[in-house]
Amino acid sequence: MRLIILALLAATGAQAQEKVAFFGMTLLDTSLQMNTSDTNPDELARIATLEAMVADRFTQEGYVLVDIEPARDQIDRVANVAKCYGCDTRIAADLGADYALVGEVQKVSDLILAMNLQLRDADTGEMVKGGVVDIRGNTDDSWQRGMRYILKNRFFVAEE
Repeated sequence: MRLIILALLAATGAQAQEKVAFFGMTLLDTSLQMNTSDTNPDELARIATLEAMVADRFTQEGYVLVDIEPARDQIDRVANVAKCYGCDTRIAADLGADYALVGEVQKVSDLILAMNLQLRDADTGEMVKGGVVDIRGNTDDSWQRGMRYILKNRFFVAEE
C-alpha cells in the first residue's frame, strides 16, 4: 500500500513541476459578417471565458502557468501566436517553460466555428497534445461546450 501511495505522489509531483506558457486564445473572424472596425464584445468575452477555463483546468491538473508578461513585446509583434512559425515555443523556452500552449477560435459564420488548442514541447516544438472541434452556434454555451470537449477528450483523458 505504501509503495502505491509513493508512486502516486511521485507521478503527481513530476507533473506539478511541468511549466506551461499559455499564450491565450486568438479569435480569427473569416466570416462574411466580419467588420474590421468592430470587434464583437460578446465574442471577446467568450475568448476571455475560454482562456480562464483552460488556465483553471491546467492549474487543477497540477501544471504551473508561467508569467508571459516579461515577453509581452515579442508576443505583441505577431498577429497570432499559434501561427508564428515556432515563436511560441521559443518564447516559452526563454520564459523557462516546458511547454507552449496556444489556442484559436475561427469564426466561419455565425453558425459555424472551429476551435483548437495545442500543447507543444518548448525545446523541440513537437506537438504533445492537441484537439480541434467544430461547433455550431455562436453562443456562450456552444463555445464552452467545445472547449470542455477538447480538454476532457484530448488533453486530460483518464487512462484506462
